[in-house]
Amino acid sequence: MKLLLLSFYYRPDLCAGSFRTTALVESLIDNEDLEIELITTYPNRYASFELDEQVSLHEVNKRLTVHRIELPSHKSGFIDQAKAFLVFYHRVMKIVSKNRYDIVFSTSSRLFTAFLGARISNKYRIPLYLDIRDLFIDTINDVFPKAINLLISPILKRIERYTFSSASHINLVSEGFRKYFSSYPNAEYTFFTNGIDDEFLQSSYNFDQYDIHSEKPIEILYAGNIGEGQGLHTIIPDLAKRLGDKYRITIVGDGGRKPLLEASVKEHSNVIILPPVKRDKLIEYYSNSDVLFLHLNDYDAFKKVLPSKIFEYAASGKPMLAGVGGYAAEFIQSEVVNAAVFPPSNASQAEKALRALKLGVATDRHSFKHKYRRENIMNRMAASILELPFKS
Repeated sequence: MKLLLLSFYYRPDLCAGSFRTTALVESLIDNEDLEIELITTYPNRYASFELDEQVSLHEVNKRLTVHRIELPSHKSGFIDQAKAFLVFYHRVMKIVSKNRYDIVFSTSSRLFTAFLGARISNKYRIPLYLDIRDLFIDTINDVFPKAINLLISPILKRIERYTFSSASHINLVSEGFRKYFSSYPNAEYTFFTNGIDDEFLQSSYNFDQYDIHSEKPIEILYAGNIGEGQGLHTIIPDLAKRLGDKYRITIVGDGGRKPLLEASVKEHSNVIILPPVKRDKLIEYYSNSDVLFLHLNDYDAFKKVLPSKIFEYAASGKPMLAGVGGYAAEFIQSEVVNAAVFPPSNASQAEKALRALKLGVATDRHSFKHKYRRENIMNRMAASILELPFKS
């Protein structure tokens, strides 16, 4: 059996899509009856992240073939990303024209990689398995100006309808997406979430306790993308002002809203912004923090999502402070012990939630780590992928 796997991101890129695809490949690779052809991009998630290893454009390992496509230089803007995807699209179609597959699997947060999977599925008449990590049109409607939405929404909705209607199986990473997909009853559905990678389950990352030193500021850490979706510029300046010098907020990451965030915190000496780092270094930052911070902008679209960062934050045992609403808030409140939720972009409520956390002692989240171990989730997902040709 030959599987075509499409993912815009793959290791060593630093993002949720890369970590998820890497874990899935590791779950599939030992199947002796399976040949995998993965088409992805050359690492490009953050321009500020420098690779410290040689990355090949073409890689063959056991039953896995990896094609990495180089993209033109691009930033986080919609036009730049559209141009980059067009390059990816045409290169992928050229590669697949030389081969035949039994399944096409596509993991997508911005719809277009899923659309690419649908095009290949329909052209070559093979079953399509979609892994949907975000609701692109929902997000666009919240983020873009109304005039632009009126222009592009009809086009995007046609693309979405074509894409989702082409799938035999759709996996949704968040239960919050369920209602949105009720208009696409043609597919079988699963809900394999993101999870906790083994790096965050090692014994060196489990803390029995940690000290809060009165002479040092309490360390609040945010690690991840700095974009419009995260909306850090709407919360960090006011929160930093309210907390004062007894707290220090460290932000590790990059993204389209980083310049705006940097400008907004110039007057706050208790905010530090650092470039993205590899996971071993990131774990050090987690180890040295007292509170782990998560935030999504106050948009309706984000009331349906389930951020992947929740899982690795929770694995640390550290207190979690989360500015989220909707399904993410419900999930954290029901699943994560010693986590406080506040309304997005509300600094006064964030301060109140912070002071309600129990600091200084790591929380036992053993049951959470067992339930959401990435390896276990991806093993179940891999099994469902391999069943697809026999159901279609």
